[in-house]
Amino acid sequence: MYRALTRDIEVVVEPFYLEEQSDPDDHRYVWAYRIVISNHSKDSVRLLNRYWHITDQNGQVDEVSGPGVVGEQPRLEPGDTYEYSSGCPLDTPSGMMFGRYQMETDDGELFDVTIPAFSLDSPGLTRTLN
Repeated sequence: MYRALTRDIEVVVEPFYLEEQSDPDDHRYVWAYRIVISNHSKDSVRLLNRYWHITDQNGQVDEVSGPGVVGEQPRLEPGDTYEYSSGCPLDTPSGMMFGRYQMETDDGELFDVTIPAFSLDSPGLTRTLN
């Protein structure tokens, strides 16, 4: 699992490879990821927008942004958690993702929360360290 903490908002990511949806012969590799957002702060916050930076094994970058996550803009009171799952297809057997959520406090203050960088690796993938 991968974890980041920004202004007492914790983001935990757990990626997993979806072998049944992947087809390596057709250069299709699919991962799902589960994200848990926990509000350890004293403020209520709403997740307004998301931004993803996705890089495949060849260095090809895809950027995705938009309102909310999985069609929602969840509000987290102090002590609340919000969990969702989503997915990411790639043309290569590995890659990485990172990003940020734009949050808003009840006072209207906007701030970004880091989504930690996490690795997308197919099972059995051989890594070479340089």
